[in-house]
Amino acid sequence: MYEWDFYARKVDLIKIVERNFENFGPGLAEEEDFIWRLVKGVVSHIDELNKLIEDAAPDWPISHIAIVDRNALRIGFYELLYSDKNEVPGPVAINEAIELAKNYGGENSGRFINGVLGGVYTKLKKEGKIVETKEKRGGRKPFDRAQGKQDVGDS
Repeated sequence: MYEWDFYARKVDLIKIVERNFENFGPGLAEEEDFIWRLVKGVVSHIDELNKLIEDAAPDWPISHIAIVDRNALRIGFYELLYSDKNEVPGPVAINEAIELAKNYGGENSGRFINGVLGGVYTKLKKEGKIVETKEKRGGRKPFDRAQGKQDVGDS
């Protein structure tokens, strides 16, 4: 997502993801379906996710947020709002986004992501818009890669 965003979303995201699987993803075969669902989901909801980020961090126009942080927020918000809560509970989604930011972002990225995602999560939970399930976490659901790839491209 970083490279795609770096090039202003004008390059083929499918090719980027496939190249990254080939070059950097040995051992990720079990997670490939999940990664494609995440990529497709973020892309299909990108305008909504960007609006949510802008509303949650009004002092930071989206274009001024570091690319790593911007994409960690997109992924985190996507998982909070649209993913299966049995697969990725809210606190796990927030923690994963924080870890992405800490590992690949700037010195204060983790705190920034935590503040933005944590604040919105708390608000949405109080409003009843996020309901955590008490069911046992299951495995990742299968994803039809061919179908997903039709919706992910060089938007």
